[in-house]
Order: sequence, then C-alpha cells, then structure tokens
Amino acid sequence: MCETLAGLSVARVYVEAAARVGQELAAAGAAGEIRVLPEPVPTAAAAAAALGCAVGAIANSLIFEADGAALLVVASGAHRVHPARLARRIGAGKIRRADPGFVLAQTGQEAGGVAPVGHPSPLRTVVDEALAAFPVVWAGGGDEYTMFATSFEKLVKITTGTPADVT
Repeated sequence: MCETLAGLSVARVYVEAAARVGQELAAAGAAGEIRVLPEPVPTAAAAAAALGCAVGAIANSLIFEADGAALLVVASGAHRVHPARLARRIGAGKIRRADPGFVLAQTGQEAGGVAPVGHPSPLRTVVDEALAAFPVVWAGGGDEYTMFATSFEKLVKITTGTPADVT
C-alpha cells in the first residue's frame, strides 16, 4: 500500500519524477547510463554500494532555503554541506536545509530521491567542485531507485550550476 501525498500515490510521484528527469536529460543531450536499482538508495553510501563506486562519486542533490528561495546544492557524497560558509561564498544571507514539503513543492520529487534536473522550474544551483575529481559521477534520477551517470562538466552544464566548495 502506497502512502499518499495530496491525493497522489508516492509510487506515482516516483514514476512521474523519474520520467521527467529522463526526458530532460535526453533534451539536454546528456542521456548517459540510467540505472533503476532493485532496492532504494536514499543515501550516498547506499548508492555507492549498489553502483560499485566511491561515495565521493555520488552527486547528492540537496535542497536548501537561501533567503527564502530554493537553492539546489549538488554535493559529493563524501562531503557535508556547511551552510554558513556556503552562504558567504555565494553571497546569500542565510542558508538552511529545507523541509520535505518544501523539497517536494520546489522539485516535484521526494527528499531522498531528488535529481539535479527535472524540476517544475529552474533552481539556483551550486555544484560541489570536488565532483570534478571523478571521471563518472552518479546522480539521483528523481526517485530513491534511479541513478544516472554523467561527468562533472555535463552536470554543471545541465543544471546551469556554479562550481564551488560546499564544505
């Protein structure tokens, strides 16, 4: 039995979100390998274990509130985002982790499965420059089961993100 969110089943939200991500990747010419895993991978460690890669090669898409607006931070799975330092680096007054309702409203995706693309509208984005150390990075595909492979350069391009130190 699926949980419901505003009348939509969670399963339906997942399928629609992953489909939007795939469409946006294809439209951007960035459709690399997309894997649908048999078990959910809501953390970088779980994703790295399932994919057989380093935790640092996992591109976590984290939603923050920066001065009341959504901020997407695509962080290496090996890093914790330091909101105060990041706020200074990007010229924001205050950054705080967003609650699940805000995440869903801004991305159309559930927290734990947020992709760096496929959102209802563009989000200001910062991409962890540490991801450049990996020839292949894996990002969420819009749900807890789906991941896609890309490069740091393509990730910056498809998100129109700004590379930065997020720690």
